[in-house]
Amino acid sequence: MKHLLSMEDLSTLEIEQLLDRAAYFKQGGKLEGDKKLYAVNMFFEPSTRTHHSFEMAEKKLGIETISFEPGESSVTKGETLYDTVLTMQALGVDIAVIRHKEEHYYEPLKALDIHVINGGDGCGQHPSQCLLDLFTIKEEFGTFSGKKVVICGDILHSRVANSNMQVLKRLGADIYFSGPREWFDASCAAYGTYLDIDQVVEVADVLMLLRVQHERHQADGAVFSKADYHAQYGLTIERAAKMKKDAIIMHPSPVNRDVEIAGCLVESEQSRIVAQMQNGVFMRMAILEAVLNEKEAEMRVCTL
Repeated sequence: MKHLLSMEDLSTLEIEQLLDRAAYFKQGGKLEGDKKLYAVNMFFEPSTRTHHSFEMAEKKLGIETISFEPGESSVTKGETLYDTVLTMQALGVDIAVIRHKEEHYYEPLKALDIHVINGGDGCGQHPSQCLLDLFTIKEEFGTFSGKKVVICGDILHSRVANSNMQVLKRLGADIYFSGPREWFDASCAAYGTYLDIDQVVEVADVLMLLRVQHERHQADGAVFSKADYHAQYGLTIERAAKMKKDAIIMHPSPVNRDVEIAGCLVESEQSRIVAQMQNGVFMRMAILEAVLNEKEAEMRVCTL
């Protein structure tokens, strides 16, 4: 594949292949090639995990990372995203990992001769996060079929929810939604059922909590109480005690402790939040390899 822009672009076979390659890299597998490769990480919205996870993945693969800071670039002078990426292509950069506030920002970039990986587009898609979530679930259960996955929280503004609900449904999981009803978009009904948090917490195999995106709600002028949200919709200690013993807790992070989840549960026995962050490096190694192999067919993959 030349780009990774949306989970909708991936076939089920391609998803399975990416999950297998992530497992290979987690076991110590390596990628070797004679050509020096270059990547640029262009994040126009704040990011810790995705940004640095891609950077670590690039370093593990031996890919040279080119520095890019939006505030120090010609974007501040009015340069378009297209022309900025065109410049990177002209300089010899092979891969551009981009996060941008505009949904579908990548459409004009498809024709360029540079690999584009979507690191998140507004409230649209977050394919690399979705894939690392799938990897974490498969690592835990070995399958998606019949697993009850609850996506709880700020569904309306979540690119993570958009990506995950579609793919998990396709892979055979049973999807449920919870959280404030006003954040449950009607389009989600095609993928799953809305239930109260106290109903779904007892049946969930995977409880996938979403960050309350304060920055987007503030733009809407909404009033928000952290304590009220935690009491009504969050994973409290009392609710966690009702979960199935083999159920897992997930969160794309950053976590608002004592809002979406009680602070003491973030690193609890059932939590896979740290595992998600660790798996993100190996999943992104697999993604980088996949887009490079479209162009670099001569690259040799070492076997263990």
